[in-house]
Amino acid sequence: MIRIGVLALQGAVQEHVIATRRAFDSLGIKGEVTRVKLPRNLEHVDALIIPGGESTVIGRLAERSGLLERIRERATDQNLAIMGTCAGMVLLAKEVDERHVGEVSQPLLRLMDISVTRNAFGRQKESFETFLEIPVIGPEPFRAVFIRAPAVKRILSNKVEVLAKLGEVPVAVRQENMLALSFHPELTDDLRLHKYFIEMTTGV
Repeated sequence: MIRIGVLALQGAVQEHVIATRRAFDSLGIKGEVTRVKLPRNLEHVDALIIPGGESTVIGRLAERSGLLERIRERATDQNLAIMGTCAGMVLLAKEVDERHVGEVSQPLLRLMDISVTRNAFGRQKESFETFLEIPVIGPEPFRAVFIRAPAVKRILSNKVEVLAKLGEVPVAVRQENMLALSFHPELTDDLRLHKYFIEMTTGV
C-alpha cells in the first residue's frame, strides 16, 4: 500500500487529501492519505504533499516542531517524494525573494535547485485562472488556479526539468522525485497532476 502524507499545519490540506484519495481510486491503486503534523507522522509515509497557504507560517511551524529538518533528512537520505503547491514550491526552493521587497528570510527546505519569487503575479486581488500546456500529463490543457502565486525566477542546475510555463515563466518544475507547482491543482476536478505525483512515487 502506498501512503501519501499531506503536511497539515496550515493551508489547503483537506482539498489535497480529497484529491489524492480520488486520484488513487482513478488509478485503481490501493493507497492511504494521512495528515502530517509531527515528525513521527512522517515516518509512515512514502511521499509528502506540501499545500498552498502562507509559506512563512508553514515554514516556522514546521521548523518549531522539528518537521522541517526531518522532511529534509528523509528527502536527502531516503528519497522521499515531495509535491509542493504554491507555498510548497516556496518551501522547496534553495532561494526565495519577494516581488516588491527583494530577498526574504524565512525557513526553507532548500531541496530543489530553483530560485523562487513569492507573489510573482501579484496579491490576492490579482488571482486568476488560466489553461496551461503540461505535456507530461497529456495533450489536454490543465486549468490552473493562481492565488498569490510564486514563480520560478531562475533554474540553478540541470537537474531541474521545466514541465510548464506561463509565457516565459516556469510554473511547474520537477527535480528527480520532487515536483513544484506555482498553482493549486487541488482546487480543480482535474486529477492528472495528483495522479502524476502518485506515479512518480510508485515508479510507474
